[in-house]
Amino acid sequence: MAHQHPYHLVDQSPWPLTGANQWLNDDLSTSPMIPYPKNHPTQSSIISTYFNHGNMVTSHSTGSYFPSKTHCNCSNSTSIRHDFFYNFWSLLLLLLFSESFFHSSLAPSVEIGVTSGPPSGITPLNPFLVPLLNTAVLLSSGVTITWSHHSILAGNRTEAIQALFLTVALGVYFTILQAWEYIDAPFTIADSVYGSTFFVATGFHGLHVIIGTTFLLICLLRLSGHHFSTHHHFGFEAAAWYWHFVDVVWLFLYVCIYWWGS
Repeated sequence: MAHQHPYHLVDQSPWPLTGANQWLNDDLSTSPMIPYPKNHPTQSSIISTYFNHGNMVTSHSTGSYFPSKTHCNCSNSTSIRHDFFYNFWSLLLLLLFSESFFHSSLAPSVEIGVTSGPPSGITPLNPFLVPLLNTAVLLSSGVTITWSHHSILAGNRTEAIQALFLTVALGVYFTILQAWEYIDAPFTIADSVYGSTFFVATGFHGLHVIIGTTFLLICLLRLSGHHFSTHHHFGFEAAAWYWHFVDVVWLFLYVCIYWWGS
C-alpha cells in the first residue's frame, strides 16, 4: 500500500511495542507504591530492544535488510532532518538549571551565609585546570568531526575514519576527565544549592556527551562498513549536529559555572 506522504517508514516490527512494554515493566518494578515484582533486569532488555530496532532501521536504510528496497529518498531524509531539531528540548532543561544557579549567586539568601558567589564553606573548582582542559578537548573534537565530514564529502573514507576515531577518543577522554573532576571535587551534590546545580547541570551535559560518543561510535562502525557515501550519510550528519550542540552547551557551562561562578 503506497503512502502519500514524504515521511520515512520502515516495515512493521515488534520492537517499538516490545520497548514500550519493557519501559512499563521498569516503571512498575521501581515504584514503591505498586505491588509488583522488583529487581527485574529490564534495563538490559530495553537496551537490547533499541539496539535491534536501530539495527533494523539501519539495515533498511542501506537496503541490506530488505533486498527489494533501496536507500530512503531525499525527501524522506529531509523530513527526518527537520524533525531532528525538536530534540533540542534539552536546552530548555539546561536553562532551568542555569536559572537556579544564577538566582543563588545573584540573589542569595543570608540564611546560607553568603552575600555573593559560592556559599560559605564551598571551595569552587579552579576553572583553569581540568575544566579548561575539557574545553580544549571538546573544541578539538569539534574540529576532528568537521574534518571527518569534509572527508566524507570528498570521498576520502580513510581520512574520515581516522578523524571520526579521534573524535570518539576525545569524547571518551572528556568523560574520564569529568569523572576524575567529580571524584576530586571538594564539595558534593548535597552541599547547598551551588553543589546541587553544579552537579546536575554538568552531569546532564556529561550524559549527553556519553550519548553523543555512543552515537559517533555507531557512525564509526557504519563508516567502516561502507554504509555512508558522499550523498547518503544523514546518520553521520545528525551525530555531528548533536556533537556541535554539546560543544556549544559546554562553552556556556564553562563560562557561567566554572569561570564566572568561581
